Amino acid sequence: MPITIKSPREIELMREAGRILEIVHQELGKALHPGMTTGQIDALGEEIIRSYGCTPSFLGYNGYPASICVSVNDEVVHGIPGPHRFIREGDIVSLDAGVIYKGYHSDAARTHGVGEISEEAKKLIRVTRESFFEGIKYAREGNHLFDISAAIGRYAESFGYSAVRDLCGHGIGTALHEAPEIPNYVMNRKGVLLKAGMTLAIEPMINAGRYEVDWMDDDWTVVTRDHSLSAHYENTVLITDGDPVLLSGQNEHP
Repeated sequence: MPITIKSPREIELMREAGRILEIVHQELGKALHPGMTTGQIDALGEEIIRSYGCTPSFLGYNGYPASICVSVNDEVVHGIPGPHRFIREGDIVSLDAGVIYKGYHSDAARTHGVGEISEEAKKLIRVTRESFFEGIKYAREGNHLFDISAAIGRYAESFGYSAVRDLCGHGIGTALHEAPEIPNYVMNRKGVLLKAGMTLAIEPMINAGRYEVDWMDDDWTVVTRDHSLSAHYENTVLITDGDPVLLSGQNEHP
């Protein structure tokens, strides 16, 4: 699949999708509290998405049964929300969400601490977010794709953490997952040359322990093999001939 270069009109539609998705994340972050179920998080997320005239990107995608991926503690990504999973004080919760606005997707993830969390959990969440911003220093025309990957991986590893290798970021546009795939660790090659108009979902998934992961019996939920904590941070990013533009998280800064 070729990498698509977006037109100015397409970029504006994706910018609006990202603006709405940022609101979704802000509202979910404010609502998250001990005692609520992951199913309640999902229901609220879908309600907010639809209130803006958007469709959830994830609902029904390859059979995924929910609108918001809710992953707790050692769950890396793709946790399936439900009525019997309760959020507890001290948990860390990764929320991954996507919206479709007039045919164009935006994809973003945030990890939140619930109530009082451990210092180690706070550090992991912070470093995961920072690794994203280290990576996008290289997200500009003329650099290579795996410059981003290397910067993310090296930053996370400098704290003794590891980047998940079995999952990666991706291109995004009229499809949720487009070319190219974007690893979060050092590669032995350069990757494609970045060009203005590319739109990428860059998403460090960082484990406090080793990088190996397993899939649970539901065939969706990914967990750390050593049961260490994991955090996730993602934005939809536009490549330009200057600084990258966050199409989601337009108010996010390093």
